[in-house]
Amino acid sequence: MHVCISSRLHEGARLIRARALPRETPSFARPPRKVSTQKARTEATRRRLLAAAAEIFARHGFEASRLEDIASHAGYTRGAFYANFQSKEDIFFALLEQWITDRTAELNALLEHHHDPEDLFRALRHHYAEIARDRNMALLATEFKLFAIRHPRAHQNLLARHRRLRSMRAKFVRYVAKLLGRTLPISCVGVATGLGALANSLVIDHTLDPEAISDREIEYLLGTHFDTIFGTKTAR
Repeated sequence: MHVCISSRLHEGARLIRARALPRETPSFARPPRKVSTQKARTEATRRRLLAAAAEIFARHGFEASRLEDIASHAGYTRGAFYANFQSKEDIFFALLEQWITDRTAELNALLEHHHDPEDLFRALRHHYAEIARDRNMALLATEFKLFAIRHPRAHQNLLARHRRLRSMRAKFVRYVAKLLGRTLPISCVGVATGLGALANSLVIDHTLDPEAISDREIEYLLGTHFDTIFGTKTAR
């Protein structure tokens, strides 16, 4: 893929980079912390429970998943679960928070490591296609939305987290557009929402019927959509 970007944007990229995204989550931006043995053990237990919950929720859906299954899959007892989370809904929200933190850290890392606008754009395009390969995440994203729609009491809680993730993505879209000197055809929020929705839908369709669309075709469609939004040409 070839992206035509004038050299004058390099200086603009440097100035924009400092305020592109909040720097509160990337681990590389923080000095190492001393962690006690007990705290390290607790954090390891929590990480294993979250990883197990992600698999169980993606496999069975939120409603059908049981706390016992999550704890057992992680290698712990029900008591260990309640030592870290209050309920199934609590760990569900924690997964969403972890996802927001991880995605923000990944995007900030791209900003840190790609200072040339053309290199950054290629890295973003590749990153977008790679995220779409995460089957569990696509299924979980769908579960989050269905849960919010079906449970009015939890709707505002989930919606607030979802909007925070969407806002972070929109800031990044705005940064990329400004970096490339592009005027987007729709709002940054609309672009961020559309990119995520298309990726999730394609992965779910592939999961349902791998013969309907291949990984290569998904990557091509996502790349083409990405290029179209930012007004660039797709290399084939």
